Amino acid sequence: MTITTLLVANRGEIACRIFRTCRDLGITTVAVYSDADADALHVREADLAVRLPGAAPADTYLRGDLVVAAARAAGADAVHPGYGFLSENAAFAAAVQDAGLVWVGPPVKAIELMASKTRAKELMAGAGVPLLAPVDPATAGEDDLPLLLKAASGGGGRGMRIVRELASLPGELLAAAAEAASAFGDGEVFAEPYVERGRHVEVQVMADAHDTVWALGTRDCSLQRRHQKVIEEAPAPGLDEALRTRLHEAAVAAARAVDYRGAGTVEFLVSAEGRPYFLEMNTRLQVEHPVTEAVFGLDLVALQLRVAEGEPLPAPEPPQPSGHAVEARLYAEDPARDWQPQTGALLTLEVPEGPGLRLDTGYTGGDTIGVHYDPMIAKVIAHAPTRTEAVRLLARALEKARIHGPVTNRDLLVRSLRHPDFAAARLDTGFYDRHLADLTAPAAGRDPSTAALAATLAEAVRGPEAVRGAEAVRGPEAVRGAEAVRGPEAVRGAEAVRPTRPAAPAPARFGAWRNVPSQSQRKRYRSEPDGTEHEVAYRTPRTGIPEPYETPGTRVLTATPGHVTLEVNGVTRHFAIATHADRVHVDAADASYTFIALPRFTDPATHTAPGSLLAPMPGTVVRLAEGLAAGGTVEAGQPLIWLEAMKMEHRILAPASGTLTALHAAPGHQVKVGALLAVVQEDPAATTPVPRPVPEETV
Repeated sequence: MTITTLLVANRGEIACRIFRTCRDLGITTVAVYSDADADALHVREADLAVRLPGAAPADTYLRGDLVVAAARAAGADAVHPGYGFLSENAAFAAAVQDAGLVWVGPPVKAIELMASKTRAKELMAGAGVPLLAPVDPATAGEDDLPLLLKAASGGGGRGMRIVRELASLPGELLAAAAEAASAFGDGEVFAEPYVERGRHVEVQVMADAHDTVWALGTRDCSLQRRHQKVIEEAPAPGLDEALRTRLHEAAVAAARAVDYRGAGTVEFLVSAEGRPYFLEMNTRLQVEHPVTEAVFGLDLVALQLRVAEGEPLPAPEPPQPSGHAVEARLYAEDPARDWQPQTGALLTLEVPEGPGLRLDTGYTGGDTIGVHYDPMIAKVIAHAPTRTEAVRLLARALEKARIHGPVTNRDLLVRSLRHPDFAAARLDTGFYDRHLADLTAPAAGRDPSTAALAATLAEAVRGPEAVRGAEAVRGPEAVRGAEAVRGPEAVRGAEAVRPTRPAAPAPARFGAWRNVPSQSQRKRYRSEPDGTEHEVAYRTPRTGIPEPYETPGTRVLTATPGHVTLEVNGVTRHFAIATHADRVHVDAADASYTFIALPRFTDPATHTAPGSLLAPMPGTVVRLAEGLAAGGTVEAGQPLIWLEAMKMEHRILAPASGTLTALHAAPGHQVKVGALLAVVQEDPAATTPVPRPVPEETV
């Protein structure tokens, strides 16, 4: 059957990615969208779109019945699931086919066989795929430690726990089972040995209905946070030819064991000694598929569509790979603060274009990153003849990108790519456990003070330039009209404040300071997200170009509202400036900064009482500690409130032992970042230290 109209049962970046291939193939595209995604990029790019009422995934993108109904309403003849949501849901795949639609995915039976990790491992053992021996938690001993507990269904890190002490095993089993049941509706958990310093290596497979199975090389996905991938590359570096061959053969055997068709990924854990162990098979397209596409020169989505139409793969063997590709996932999150997801307006998203670079995203500048979905903004991919060249190209592209809005992991990505261990391909899943503190520490050589000075000079120029520009556009008649409405007194007052000429009339006085442009002025900024304050002094001479004051070794070469060039200790540096409300974004050649312009005087209303528990992110209160109520006693470090947003669950901990004097949170409440949730009055006699809150993955 030829596909003419395709519905993508997904959102964001992957929906946009699939639409791109559909446009190339002349296929009409259909989007589905929640109320929260009404103006999302994937909706704007689709030919047709169908609303799924509601905002939460459970009410929208996870409602297979609504998605099938949307496909019928739009006249689609095929459904592509993307990744996540319903992509590995056998019942949904069956419902699509029962509705007479083409399912762009593997057979329902293959999804069912691989859906449970425990059953999949039994099947793989029969196919000769190397496995880790399971461990019965009931009989586990000291020699079995450390153990890894994993949910039998689902993924994304939910239901996963590392156990290093036998005493903690029962509690961790209960917690993992509860988490798995909440996320996947299945509380089954199994245990296996935890491989220290193991590498996450996977093989992309593509199979058709004509007995052809391709193994499209390896990918390394070892750099992970919360068991989710951050940086991926192809081919996996540092593997000898014998190990690559064994991985390819095991992946093909796994695909044939379930009569697989379409795109899939067989994931392995490779020990430090080079022994591979089967982890799972993802019966869908992977987030990191672009690195394989780059190396093999293929369009995997086009191949998925071809196989779904019943056509064979183009050849018995895959094409030869070429070069090396690396992908970085750009997230709206703060790695220095327990990977807290961030939300808000994405004011600017500009990533350099050029040979070897690719951007896959579901956002453009002006879009909003909400609380309901994964915080990934984009994937940036670089392809070059060698690994060194690809890594360098990707790091520089990320460094030069202009990203204004919520805090992102961009700096972490750049530093990770340039870390000596990554450069030397010393990769394992514990990379961030060992290096996160160094990777998120203030960067040596970065000079936020100079960037703050550039922001100040741009702002100083902006005032008179903006006024003159407005007058030029409005014309003298408009100005005179405004004077007639406001009256002469208002006009004279405005002119007294406006610093357009050094020889202005006597300066207007405001309390304890003077607005005298020719005298030294001071501005204060707070860096985001670290909170460091900077004070900058400048003055505006008769030339009208602001100059730094009390800043030796610095000279202004040019200054406009959007661009400042400084000579700093003999080196010329360029700064692009963008101001949005009270935030100033400064992009330099080697770093980007965000500042909040601070008022001259402190607002007493901004202070909060000691012991106040504030929401670290916008989200939904999902539960409270049992019996929690105002007037009750709490212990330092005790989890009090659970807050969920963007697939993350955060525990709000008691900052000290004492009395809960106020409680403003309740299950189901939507809260904004900084909202007051509760107040704890400390008991001076208590000295229990407070651990840091731990974020937990929710999907």
